[in-house]
Amino acid sequence: MSFTPKQETVLHCDVAVVGGGPAGLRAAEVAALGGARVIVFEQNPSVGRKFLVAGKGGLNLTHEASVDDFAMHYSVAGLDLIQVQGLWRALLEGFDPKALRLWAGSLGIETFSASSGRVYPKEMKSAPLLRRWVERLRCLGVEFRMRQRWTGLRTREKLQLEFCGTSDEATGCVVEAGAAVLALGGASWPQTGSTGIWSDILTKLGVEVAPLEASNCGWECEWPQEVLERCEGKPLKNVRVSAGKACVRGELLVTRYGMEGGALYALGAALRALPQPTLIVDFKPDSSAESLLARLGSARRNFLSEAAMRWRLGETLTCFLTGLLKDSPPESADAMVQAVKHCEIRLGKSRPVAEAISTAGGVSFGELDETLMVRRLPGVFVAGEMLAWDAPTGGYLLQGCFSTGTCAGEAACRWTTNR
Repeated sequence: MSFTPKQETVLHCDVAVVGGGPAGLRAAEVAALGGARVIVFEQNPSVGRKFLVAGKGGLNLTHEASVDDFAMHYSVAGLDLIQVQGLWRALLEGFDPKALRLWAGSLGIETFSASSGRVYPKEMKSAPLLRRWVERLRCLGVEFRMRQRWTGLRTREKLQLEFCGTSDEATGCVVEAGAAVLALGGASWPQTGSTGIWSDILTKLGVEVAPLEASNCGWECEWPQEVLERCEGKPLKNVRVSAGKACVRGELLVTRYGMEGGALYALGAALRALPQPTLIVDFKPDSSAESLLARLGSARRNFLSEAAMRWRLGETLTCFLTGLLKDSPPESADAMVQAVKHCEIRLGKSRPVAEAISTAGGVSFGELDETLMVRRLPGVFVAGEMLAWDAPTGGYLLQGCFSTGTCAGEAACRWTTNR
């Protein structure tokens, strides 16, 4: 829809928050609690669009793991494991999983831990939490400006952010702020407003931004027709999956284009680092190769059918292996064990960014100080998926957004107070 932009309005505030997702709303909340006058700018007609989409799966808020264990699930391009864990330990300690659950409780949202350790609202919905959160923000004096797309930033004499309206009713504006928190998200689920076009603005200002790539997404793979006919949409449960040096345990799902599943999502960073993305799957992780070989006993032929019965492979796995091994069936017990304990699956490319649950890439941590302020842009802080970090599903994504939002919001408030 085309429209004619109206004359710009000049606004003033202590902290301007750009982006109405969980990172931005959390930054606005802590800044307002610190006494700052806050305005939230969002290009959509309402805030929390992606948050609501995430809630369709029950809204996995966080995980009950300790801070040390939590920090091990994040990766940051350009940093080694010790550096990453130190960085995230500091961020999480500012607002850890226990604090997040207490925060939800203060909104009247009761949470519970599933057997997996994942934490969900008891209602398994995101809308009630978001509604009460926005009400709290309004009570704190936070102002909301909807249908405002961020288009530029000036930092010479005063920190100024430029916006254009996204409808006939919306007026573009220039905002003079003491500090700004940028929390515009990555590039997944663009229908919710996460398009990643902000990277062009920051790049032109000299900020290093790593390309946004699909994360927590499916990968393409060409399956034999027999596999698709009998296994499409069915999970391969309780498997151990490796990619390079990374190894996780979980589940895989056969799809028409390739594979999905929690185990695959957790290996995203490792797969992207490989010249040829390849999975090594152990379908019987609780049994040693020696024990499986012994249980095949005196079998001398029909090794797959014998293994299916003696190893209790299950219908889905048996069908999967039957289709996969059709052209080269195992001719020995050792080969059958190898097929189950060390099954190599070569993948193609990852699915498009628009289909991904999240994105890797973003503003390099090398551009930031310990408060998440961009060094070359004093008073400008970054939070959430705009940062160049990556994490699997399981509560780590939202926790990361809340923790970085807390850090950036508190620092932005201090910045305006101390100037």
